[in-house]
Amino acid sequence: MRPTTDQADAVGFALWNLGFRPFYLLASIFSAFSVLLWAAQFAGYLPSTYLQGSVWHGHEMLFGYTTAVIAGFLLTAVRAWTNQPTASGLPLMALAALWVCGRVLVLTPFAMTAAVVNAAFPVAIAWAIGIPLFRARNVRNYFFAGLLILMGALVLAVHLALQEYLEWPPRLGLQLALDVVLFIMVVMGGRVIPMFTNNGVPGANATRHAPVEKFALGTVILLFLADLLQLPQTAIAIIALLSALVHGVRLSLWKPWRTLAAPLVWILHAAYLWIVVHLAMRGLNALELLTGSYATHALTVGAIGGLTLGMMTRTARGHTGRPLIADGAEMIIFLLIQLAAVVRVFGGIVSSDLTMASVQLSALLWAAAFGLYAVRYWPVLTRPRLDGKSG
Repeated sequence: MRPTTDQADAVGFALWNLGFRPFYLLASIFSAFSVLLWAAQFAGYLPSTYLQGSVWHGHEMLFGYTTAVIAGFLLTAVRAWTNQPTASGLPLMALAALWVCGRVLVLTPFAMTAAVVNAAFPVAIAWAIGIPLFRARNVRNYFFAGLLILMGALVLAVHLALQEYLEWPPRLGLQLALDVVLFIMVVMGGRVIPMFTNNGVPGANATRHAPVEKFALGTVILLFLADLLQLPQTAIAIIALLSALVHGVRLSLWKPWRTLAAPLVWILHAAYLWIVVHLAMRGLNALELLTGSYATHALTVGAIGGLTLGMMTRTARGHTGRPLIADGAEMIIFLLIQLAAVVRVFGGIVSSDLTMASVQLSALLWAAAFGLYAVRYWPVLTRPRLDGKSG
């Protein structure tokens, strides 16, 4: 009997064949361990590092985990968009080593070295994708390189502010980086979620409307500018609530209720719904109707966690020649990350007495989701494609 697709794993080591392979694996392992370390630190069991407390946690989730996933996705997508080679072999190893050095250095006293290395990583990825984009004259996607350079500038600003070389609140740098990641997610969400919905759910009829698309992207840009210029909270509230409304309309046009039978699709819709929740909560925060970091965690745990796991699963399957069908392990991964988001965002809102417990439980659920992804996808990411193609 011929073995099934997943049983017929090719022999060999393919980790350095294409960008998604090392960065998805590194990101998932790092994410699981770093969140557990943060939960222990939050509970008072571990001392702070060079980056104090929640600043370290925010820095590592943004410039560590999220940037690694973006790097893996873009190094893979740009090759498909341009039909040009992207980093593999030794150059890909060098990029991964640069990222690993950044994760280690923030735990040491070498503050300036940590700043330079962490700022260099997104710039190096911008260079790595910028060359094939330029060669192919793929003007439509040039902005990704620009956003990565902006991320490099923001991480450098955070470090310089912490070292008092720059009179700038470090948390503002983290907020602006969150806004940049939000923009990347709404751009890519608009490109792929309706397409994946229609491809994966016959008759879904997910649609896009140009005015809604432009307004949705425009409000996120306005929110970035409002944060950058530190506009009054009333202005931020108006922009955030308006953005929540238009993104809610955008999501409804994609028919999320028709995707429940397709886990690889509904996880993307669920993650995008957390973007709407985040924007609404940001507006309520600005109006002082809500306090705490719930808006931030709706974005980081719900949207970033859900969307990255959904895309890491789908693209890893697609680029290794596997069927685009979620198995039992992947269903558990998707449910765990959604539970992590619900617990982290709403636990403290239900009762302030539940704040510590909700942080700890959410961290365990998050770590379980990413730990399971790392175990499940280790053989997928380290072995050659099943169909014999390169990549």
